[in-house]
Formats: sequence, C-alpha cells, structure tokens
Amino acid sequence: MLSNVLKATGQDCSERPPQTVADGLDAVRVGGKGGLIGTLVMTAFRVPITRSLPPTANFWAKYIAGGSSEEHTVHGIILHLVYGTVGGVAFVLCCAPGGTGSDVADEWQGIVRGTAFGLLLSVFGVHIVLKWLLDMDLEANERLIFHVGHIIYGLTLGTWVGSNR
Repeated sequence: MLSNVLKATGQDCSERPPQTVADGLDAVRVGGKGGLIGTLVMTAFRVPITRSLPPTANFWAKYIAGGSSEEHTVHGIILHLVYGTVGGVAFVLCCAPGGTGSDVADEWQGIVRGTAFGLLLSVFGVHIVLKWLLDMDLEANERLIFHVGHIIYGLTLGTWVGSNR
C-alpha cells in the first residue's frame, strides 16, 4: 500500500539503497549541526531587537542554580544552544526531508517542514515553557518576536537539512 502511494508521488522505494546505521548517524549529525546553526541565526535576530537573554537563562535560574537570570548569562546561552541542537536532531528523526530523488524537492521539503517545526516549537515554547514552567506571559510584541525567531530557526534548520541530506 505505502509503496503504491510512494510510486504515485514519484518516489519508488525499490530504487533507493537501504538505510544503514551510518546513514542514521550522519542524519543525526546533520540535524544537530543544522539545529546549532539555526539557533545561532535565531539568536542573532532576536537579541538586538529584544535586548534580553533567551528565556533559557530564566529556566537555569529557576530550576538549576537559583538567583536571577542576569546572573546566568553564559549558562542561559549554552543551554539555548543545546536546546537548539537537540531540536535539530528531533527534526531529523521526526520529519526530515529527503528521498524524493530531487535536490530541489528535498530543499523545498526542508523549508516547509522546518517552518512548520519552528512554529510548533514556538507554540510549545509560549504555552508550555514560558507560561507553565517559567510563569512568564509575553506581551504581544514580545510574543511576535518570539514566533518570528522560531520561524527563522525552522527555516534555517530545514534549509540546512534539506540541502545536506
């Protein structure tokens, strides 16, 4: 059944070589690298506009070390980079583009799926991480920048993964 659907969309599984453990590890590496790059790009966009640390500094202060977020600038940035890297691996494992046989189609899949992934992370971040875990309620303009930053993360991640698979 699935092979018929794939054939109808121009994806013939019989023409693809079987996946190996090395292929899987390479995909995880690409996802992690894409997640790190996406986080750097998102942070470069966000920090000059908001003039504040990512909320991971608040997380570090509340759940790990105590004190105020301003006391944990470096830890907050490192945690943010780790979250973004792990997010890239999760992206590759759950919705990686590829396998169409066309570089352009793989890249477009990456862009679309990465954008959707970034939006999903953003909604999760606002409702679960910020509101529930950190008891933070962003103002409308802050929420907009938060969402746009995560769209930028997703676009960067998806483009990276789609063009490096």
